[in-house]
Amino acid sequence: MKYLSILGSTGSIGTQTLDVVRNNPNEFRVKALSCNSNIEVLKKQIEEFNPEIVAVFDEEKGDLLKTDVDVYKGMNGLVKIATLQDADTIVNSLVGSIGVLPTVKALKSFKNVALANKETLVAAGSIVMDLVKKNNVSLMPIDSEHSAIFQCLNGEDAKSVNKITITCSGGAFKNKTKEELQNVMAADALKHPTWDMGAKITIDCATLMNKGFEVIEAHWLYNMPYDKIEVVLHPQSIVHSFVEFKDKIIMAQLGMPSMKIPIQYALTYPQRLENNSLPALDLTEKELIFKKPNFELFPCLKYAYDTGKIGGTLPAVMNAANEIAVHAFLSDKIGFLDIPRIIKEAMDNHKTINNPDIDEIMESDEWARDKAGELTK
Repeated sequence: MKYLSILGSTGSIGTQTLDVVRNNPNEFRVKALSCNSNIEVLKKQIEEFNPEIVAVFDEEKGDLLKTDVDVYKGMNGLVKIATLQDADTIVNSLVGSIGVLPTVKALKSFKNVALANKETLVAAGSIVMDLVKKNNVSLMPIDSEHSAIFQCLNGEDAKSVNKITITCSGGAFKNKTKEELQNVMAADALKHPTWDMGAKITIDCATLMNKGFEVIEAHWLYNMPYDKIEVVLHPQSIVHSFVEFKDKIIMAQLGMPSMKIPIQYALTYPQRLENNSLPALDLTEKELIFKKPNFELFPCLKYAYDTGKIGGTLPAVMNAANEIAVHAFLSDKIGFLDIPRIIKEAMDNHKTINNPDIDEIMESDEWARDKAGELTK
């Protein structure tokens, strides 16, 4: 039996995590839940899963939640969930850099972490991986791509790897020209062809920033240099990533495009449980296509490679500026092509701090939000 604290339980990954729990009642027990502001859904989850405590990041919404369970609020509430003594595994499915500090606190409290929050490794990869090693805890990736890479590398000698290839559906705009991208709206970007995800991550898929984040994550998760990490477009979303070894053998992981698969694997590793909620993958008469991404049309991917190599506080700045720009685009305040422009301008105006501590990372995050906010007006 594993005892779970779930950060971001009302979002896409959080609700699918609870589906996995619901389908495996003898394997998991929910000890704590948290949400940003959706207290209506959280209340239903409390009634079903009976956690010990809950947290609401939006403090005003937290004041409105009526329940017999103890309610904590704000960042202190998220940290409380992440460090709860009775939980052994923390599922971090928060969206944005608010997920960084709870991850760090969880690892410092010797908790195993199942990580869907990309920003944790983008902003604070060095700190996070040092804590994983120092405290001898596990950090299991929930992303389908990193789950695939983990499985392909499992039992292999890292020195035998030629390169890691992260697959990418291409998002809603993979076939658009630059001229067409000038007039797209948020509603168009949210029509992802294969995956069911939250709004922010869906926009990141459309800009390819999501893949950029995964490149930085791969660098930290697998101790892999950036010149050994590549991205390819694979619109069918069947091959979730693959690894080429020195003997020129390529090992790939294939599966249905459902996040429930990597969520379940992250929670049950090294065991595999039955998955009766999805059909088996049928490869007959399937066409699998792989293409190189267009860095000029989707510059966010190149920004991630560049900032990852520079390191320091610059990846945190890139991430924070992206969050603000995406929010502005979803609110129809800026155009789609303004997203990479704002990110680039914020990065160009930042003085990078090398080898930052967690406070310097979060201060840089706040600076970038202010700067990007100015640029969206």
